[in-house]
Amino acid sequence: MTDPRYKKLADLLVRYSTQLKKGDRILLDMIDVPDEFSIQLIRSVRAAGALPLIEVRHTRVTREILRETDDQHAALVRDVEMFRMKKVQAYIAIRGSANANETSDVASGRMALFSKALRPVLNHRVNKTRWCVLRWPTPSMAQAASMSTEAFEDFYFDVCTMDYRKMGKAMVPLEQRMKTADRVQIKGPGTDLAFSIKGIGAKMCKGDRNIPDGEVFSCPVKTSINGVIQFNTPTIYSGAKFENVRLEFKDGKIVQATANNPKRLNEILDADPGARYTGEFSLGFNPYIQNPMCDILFDEKIAGSLHLTPGQAYEECDNGNRSAVHWDMVLIQRPEWGGGEIWFDGELIRKDGVFMPRDLKPLNPSNLK
Repeated sequence: MTDPRYKKLADLLVRYSTQLKKGDRILLDMIDVPDEFSIQLIRSVRAAGALPLIEVRHTRVTREILRETDDQHAALVRDVEMFRMKKVQAYIAIRGSANANETSDVASGRMALFSKALRPVLNHRVNKTRWCVLRWPTPSMAQAASMSTEAFEDFYFDVCTMDYRKMGKAMVPLEQRMKTADRVQIKGPGTDLAFSIKGIGAKMCKGDRNIPDGEVFSCPVKTSINGVIQFNTPTIYSGAKFENVRLEFKDGKIVQATANNPKRLNEILDADPGARYTGEFSLGFNPYIQNPMCDILFDEKIAGSLHLTPGQAYEECDNGNRSAVHWDMVLIQRPEWGGGEIWFDGELIRKDGVFMPRDLKPLNPSNLK
C-alpha cells in the first residue's frame, strides 16, 4: 500500500509548486527516490494533463561518473542535458542519497570542472523553467537531525506540506522592504558586516521553488560588502563538510577564509574569480525548521537564520556575479545560537531571530504555525 502522504506531496508539487497545466512538459529528476513515489508523481503529472519525462539516478553511480570526468565528457553531458532541459517548461528534482558525503573523495578539480561545464544547464533551468527542488527523507538525514527515522519522516512530510499559501501572504511586506532598502548591517558574535542591496530587488520563496521553503532573498551589490561574518552552522559542499566558516570581505571580495578545512575551503573559493564574490543574501523563517542538519534545502530556511552566498547570482536578483560556485552559508541568530541583529537603513528589522516591525511580525514562528 502506498503511503497516502505521497499523493499529498506529489499533488502539492504539481498543482502548487510548478502549477502544471494541460500540455506542459516536465522533467522529473529522481535521485535515490523510492519507485513508489516516482510512480505517484508521474500519476499526479498526468492527472494535471501534463507530459512527464523522467530520469532515475543513483548517487553512487554519479560519483563514478564524476571521478574520472574530463572536459570532453563534461561537455557531452552538458549538451545532452541542455537539449532535454530546453524541451520542458517545468522541472522537479528530488534527491534522496543515503550518504551526503558520497562524493567527498572526488578530486576538487574534477568537481569544479564538471560544475563549471554544467552551469549553463542550471542557469537555464533556474531562469527559464518553473522548477522545484527537494530532498527525500533517508536514515542518514534522520541521523543528521538527531531524530529516529520514523520521527524524521513525520517531520519531513509536515514541513514539506505546510500551508505555503499562508506563508506567502506574510512574506509580502518583507519582500517590499528588501526591494527598497539600501544599506544592510548584520551584527552578532564574530560578525560585523555591511553592504548595499540598492536596486537589486528581492524575491520571496513560498514553496514554488524549493520544498521546504520560507525565505526572502536579494543580493549584495557586488563590490559593496565590507567586514567579517562568522557562520555557526556546518555546511557540506562538493562532498566535504565545513564547520566554523569565517569570511572576511573587502570591497565585495573574500580576502580571507578560514574553517576546519581551510585548504579545501579556499580551493572551492578559487574555482573562478566570481567564487570570492557573493551572489545571494537571504532571510530564513520556516517555523518548523529549528536546527541544522547539513542539508542546505532545510538549513537555509531555519527560523531566525540568514544565509550569504559566495558565487553565482540569480538573474531575478542580479549583481552581475558569475561563477560555477553557489554556496549558501547559514548563520542562525536565535538566542540559543548566540543572537544577532539585522538592520535595513538604520532600522532594526530582526533581533535574536524575531522580526521587530509590526508589518513583519506575521513571519515570526508563533504566527506561521
